[in-house]
Amino acid sequence: MSFLELANQYREFDFPGYFKSVTAGDVETSLSKAGDINRLDVYDLLNLLSPAAEGYLEPMARMGRQLTLQYFGRTIGLYAPIYISDYCANHCTYCGFNAKTDFPRTKLTLEEIDAEGKAIAALGIRHILVLTGEAPAKTPITYLEDAVKILTRHFSSVALEMFPMEEEDYRRLRAAGADSLTVYQEAYDQALYKEVHPRGPKSDYAFRLLTPERGARAGFRALNIGTLFGLGEPRAEAFMAGLHARFLEREFPDVEVSLSLPRMRQAQGAIAPRHLLSDTGFVQTMLAWRLFMPRLGITVSTRESAQFRDHIIHLGVTRYSAGSKTDVGGYTVRNPDRIAPGGTNPDTTVQFEITDTRSVAEVTQMIRDSGYQPVFKDWELF
Repeated sequence: MSFLELANQYREFDFPGYFKSVTAGDVETSLSKAGDINRLDVYDLLNLLSPAAEGYLEPMARMGRQLTLQYFGRTIGLYAPIYISDYCANHCTYCGFNAKTDFPRTKLTLEEIDAEGKAIAALGIRHILVLTGEAPAKTPITYLEDAVKILTRHFSSVALEMFPMEEEDYRRLRAAGADSLTVYQEAYDQALYKEVHPRGPKSDYAFRLLTPERGARAGFRALNIGTLFGLGEPRAEAFMAGLHARFLEREFPDVEVSLSLPRMRQAQGAIAPRHLLSDTGFVQTMLAWRLFMPRLGITVSTRESAQFRDHIIHLGVTRYSAGSKTDVGGYTVRNPDRIAPGGTNPDTTVQFEITDTRSVAEVTQMIRDSGYQPVFKDWELF
């Protein structure tokens, strides 16, 4: 069974009705199972995501912290994104790289990618996430292979967050040195997905949904998935993302599976969020996922504020981005004067606005001050 078949089983599921029906006793029953790996079933995840579970955040937090320490210790992994192209053929209504957005498009040369890589590595970062828009004519597989080979000179781990590809292309990028794959479904609700992806290759719901499976079969050691909170109803989307992660963990037991919690941020020409995920909802989602999947990696990016990231570090996070730039060439190539972290070149467009603008050094110090060890390198391709 592919995850598409499993997801289709929930197309007509009455999420609002189920969440409304959950009682305090249901939540307590689900909590009594927490800590026993894989003991919680899908209804337990629904219970922990329900409004009734909001009154149990403190015990959920205690259990979540204990499980995180048990499986990950007092460590927080660090990474940074590098945008190498913002050309895109998609018409995603929530993205600053939307094909309809009028701005000068940019694609880094291989020499510029090398310069960006050196600048990011100089900050101490050893795990890099490579991003592009979806425009294979502008960023063909040969260009991506060359980019990955360059970045492996500077980084221990090269992860990809690009347009969905066929398994053979992923095998080529794996052979070039990439080891991890990030792909967000954005919206698991199929009707909503079609609405917010009206045109372009990304409008193919099934092809995108099955991307992590193709990546796992191609040999990537790690997969990071998620939904974009702000599009669909948050509790239902959180459930589907958790269900997806559990499927991948069981189908590919040798692959490290992680979930992210990106919340929509301001972007040029993009729609406003339809369903806001509150800070309380964010924490509840993260804790529900942790209790459902104790070995799950949980990533929180610089979309979130410094204050908020400081406060949730004890609640199950395993990885933070730091010193991020979300415009192409944002570290040195387009910003030769090294604009402060979080700043952008007025001549470029960002995919989304950064909220935590601290430097890598500042985020590292926060992690240490919180009693955790920042991890710059936990993987190397041999």
